[in-house]
Amino acid sequence: MQASKLKTVRNDVQSLLQQAQDLFAQAAATSGQKADELRASAQALLEQALNTAHDAQSTVVETGRQIVTTTDDYVQSNPWRAIAIGTGIGLLVGLAVGRCADHG
Repeated sequence: MQASKLKTVRNDVQSLLQQAQDLFAQAAATSGQKADELRASAQALLEQALNTAHDAQSTVVETGRQIVTTTDDYVQSNPWRAIAIGTGIGLLVGLAVGRCADHG
């Protein structure tokens, strides 16, 4: 679910940036009051994109903190199980790397 939210945010930011680029291109082709309006609209879109990206960053940081806290609590409550899990993962990674080295 979190990945789909991040993908949506990325698409939204890309869309806003594209719209801003289009407005800046139109502003470069025109002059006077219309160019000023286009530049102002483009600037507003850039600020919206920045705010959207900042909100996504804040969400990711908060989610990361929650994951770290949950993991720390689990390890504190189950130290031997955590050691066994870590050892198992290390063994699997070692076997995978060893097989890749043998085939390479």
